[in-house]
Amino acid sequence: MLIVKKFGGSSVADAERINNVADRCIEDYSKGNKVVVVLSAMGKTTDALLNRAQTIHPNPPRRELDMLLATGEQTSVALMAMAMARKGVPAISLNAWQVAMHTTSNYGNARFKRIDSERILNELDSGRIVIVTGFQGVNRRDDLTTLGRGGSDTTAVALAAALRADACEIYTDVEGIYTADPRIVPHAKKMKEITYDEMLELATLGAKVLHNRSVELAKKYGVTLVVRSSLNRQEGTIVKEETDVESMLVSGVAVDKNAARIAVLGVKNEPGIAFRIFDLLARHNINVDVILQSIGRDDTKDISFTVDKSQAREAVEALRENQKRLTISEVKEEENIAKLSVVGAGMQTHAGVAAKMFEALYDVGVNIRMIATSEIRITVLIGLEDVDMAMRAVHDKFIDA
Repeated sequence: MLIVKKFGGSSVADAERINNVADRCIEDYSKGNKVVVVLSAMGKTTDALLNRAQTIHPNPPRRELDMLLATGEQTSVALMAMAMARKGVPAISLNAWQVAMHTTSNYGNARFKRIDSERILNELDSGRIVIVTGFQGVNRRDDLTTLGRGGSDTTAVALAAALRADACEIYTDVEGIYTADPRIVPHAKKMKEITYDEMLELATLGAKVLHNRSVELAKKYGVTLVVRSSLNRQEGTIVKEETDVESMLVSGVAVDKNAARIAVLGVKNEPGIAFRIFDLLARHNINVDVILQSIGRDDTKDISFTVDKSQAREAVEALRENQKRLTISEVKEEENIAKLSVVGAGMQTHAGVAAKMFEALYDVGVNIRMIATSEIRITVLIGLEDVDMAMRAVHDKFIDA
C-alpha cells in the first residue's frame, strides 16, 4: 500500500512529539507499505514568523512573506528525517520545489496546478520514507508560494491524488470530526463518517479540522480521508462521498470568528451595480460570503456582505478608491461579528430547520443580523460576544447530548 500521512503543527510541536510521529510512520513502513509524510510547521512557528515580519514591516510584500513562512515546514521535515535516521530508517525530506508542486502565483493563497510525482516515486522505490513540506508550492517563476492557513491538508490530499495513494490519513490533536468544537460544546459527539459535501460546508464555515480546499480536492479525485488523533490510537472519522449511516437532520454546528461585515450604502438602484462591486472585489482575490441587499431611500439600495477579517482592510480600501465610480455614498466595516452555521444533508428533506435554529437563538436572547442558506446549511451573522452561548444552544436543539 501507498499511504499519505499528514501531521499538523501540534503533532510535531517538540522533540517528543516528533519522535512519536516518526514511530507511527515507521510502524506502517515496517509492514511493507510505502509512506509519504506531509508536515506542518512546528507548534506556533507560523504565528511567530508572522509576528517577526510585523516588527520589520506592518504590511510586508506577499512574496517575501511566503519566503519567510515557508521556512517553518522546512524545519519540520528536516528534523523528522533526522529522527527517522536515528531510528535506523531511511528517510528523505523534500521541499515543494524539489518535488515539484506547481501552484498559481497568488502569494499567501495559492492553488495547486499540478504535481510532478517522479521524484517522490523514485525515492519510495529506493526504500525511503518521503517527508514533504506542507502548505507550500512553487509558481511559474520558481518562487515559493503558500496555500493559506491549513494548507498542509490540501498538500496531503493533492499528493494522495497525484500518487494514487491507497490511503490518506490526516492526523491532528483531536480524535476526529465532532458535531461542534468540543472546546466550546463539551458534549459534542465524534462522528464515525461524514460526506464530502457536509465536511466542505463545515470547513468553509469555520470548522478548523480540515482545510476547505483539501475537501474540495478529495471530492474531485475520490480520495477517502481519515481524520484521527496523533496522540492516541482511537478510531477517527472517515470523510467520503456517501456514508453508510442514515443522515442526521444536522451533522454539525460551525462557527467562524474571523469574519467581518462590510456595508456599501446608498448605491444607485440600477442594473449592473452589484456586478461592478463584486467584480472589483474578485479582481482583488477577495472572497465574499453572506450577501444581503436592501432597498434604501431616493432610488438607492444598500448591500452588506461578509469577508474574512484578513481581507477586510483591502476590501474597504478598494471600495473607497472606487467610491465615485460605483456611486457609493458610504462604506462601513464591522469586525465584532461571527458566523454561526448548522450543516446536514438531512436538511434537504426536512421542513422547519430554520425555524428550529431561530428558536434556539431566541431562547438565549441572541439577535440575528444576516441570514444565508443552501440545501444543506443555514448561516446566521450574530455578535461575536454571543457566539459561544449561541453555538451551545443551537447544538443542544438539534443534537442529543
